[in-house]
Amino acid sequence: MTACSGWGARISRGLFVVAWLALSPAAIPSAPLAAAQPGRTPTDGPVMVLEVDGAIGPATAEYLRNGLKAAAVRASPLVVLRMDTPGGLDSATREIVSAILASPVPVATYVAPAGARAASAGTYILQASHLAAMAPGTHLGAATPVMIGGAPTPLPGGNPTPDGKDKTPGAKSPGDAMSAKVVNDAAAYIASLAALQGRNPAWAERAVREAATLTAEQARAQRVIELVAGDLSILLAQADGRTVQLAGKPHVLRTAGAAVEVLEPGWRIRLLGVITNPSIAYILLLVGLYGIIFEFMSPGAVAPGIIGAVALLTAFFALDLMPVNYAGLALILLGVGLMTAEAFNPSVGAFGVGGIVAFALGSLLLFNGPAPEFRLSPGVVLTAVALSLAYFILALGTALRSRRRAVAIGPSTLLGAAGRVVSGSGERGLVRLQGEDWQARAPTPLAPGQLVRVAGRDGLALIVEPEP
Repeated sequence: MTACSGWGARISRGLFVVAWLALSPAAIPSAPLAAAQPGRTPTDGPVMVLEVDGAIGPATAEYLRNGLKAAAVRASPLVVLRMDTPGGLDSATREIVSAILASPVPVATYVAPAGARAASAGTYILQASHLAAMAPGTHLGAATPVMIGGAPTPLPGGNPTPDGKDKTPGAKSPGDAMSAKVVNDAAAYIASLAALQGRNPAWAERAVREAATLTAEQARAQRVIELVAGDLSILLAQADGRTVQLAGKPHVLRTAGAAVEVLEPGWRIRLLGVITNPSIAYILLLVGLYGIIFEFMSPGAVAPGIIGAVALLTAFFALDLMPVNYAGLALILLGVGLMTAEAFNPSVGAFGVGGIVAFALGSLLLFNGPAPEFRLSPGVVLTAVALSLAYFILALGTALRSRRRAVAIGPSTLLGAAGRVVSGSGERGLVRLQGEDWQARAPTPLAPGQLVRVAGRDGLALIVEPEP
């Protein structure tokens, strides 16, 4: 047991060191991109640039919140969110919007570089920002909410029926009621954000109800954004002297000659981004479940139990931050339980087949994010099912076989074992057995050096018989 415990401790320390070395370099902000020019006082902070690249989730929200706080502490004249996103989670988007509206530092969202987009959730953040800008060759829009399970939200009017004909505009089936509520709420939300920053609320509403999109030039022409800039330096030059609404009051931007600093996410944000990836969270969940099951099947292994407990708790933390379908999670747990039951009590395969089906269905239903980045791919699910089968066939089978083996050490192995009398006085004496001395008694007198065999036990004393 001591050797196993030391082995498990060394594994745990090794994993900690690897994680620290892999993640710690990201904790330091990058060096300024440009030095401050003459005319700016030493108290003027740099323009902080925060990168929003990819789907918007819990890690993005925490990164932007921390970046806005850092900009306030450093008296930055402007925070630039350089954005390229296909969308993201509604909860994370609303957290970011709230942080922008509460920020004491003006925020400019800049859709860049060329080819980038601010789709879905990105459009809400763009409209909430104090200054909205895009690079040539970019686009925004398509902000219609996506319902659970990935089905597109029905739009008011013009929805085709199964026979190919359009519904009467405004007519809704009973199943459309929830969709209409979601769409109306999102439309009112984005329109209010656009109106707050003096933009076009009518188009913002169309982006939700009709999934409308615009290019950079079209967005500027329709008052959806303020600036079109080819790069960051042009953006700062155009922004200098502009008046924005900050906390309900006019605020003049002073960005000419400002140093520019890109704030990279720290190790904690990077770690959060990794574990909130659906595939990683799913793998952590399975590693945790199987590690703990194997520890119960083969007590004393230590390492599987430690790794399983850490992985399971980390998975639960990640799942709490993500759009999880708890019916899918319950199906996964049911599937693992049925496969375990099949390993314990082999039947005609009913438990095993049922467990595999429940496990696969639960895996497919586990995540219901609005973007593909927040769903599991069928390939990951198929791989997990195959590995789960291999695990239960090999690992659990080995553990069960080890439990069925005869005990090699312990009190139960003494019955029938042979020993030698060390000393004796009548029918009682001291017998050496398996390297240890035991009190013993016999139906006949015991003599030193006599060979005996254990016939039974009475507490800590052995009942022995002379060896024939």
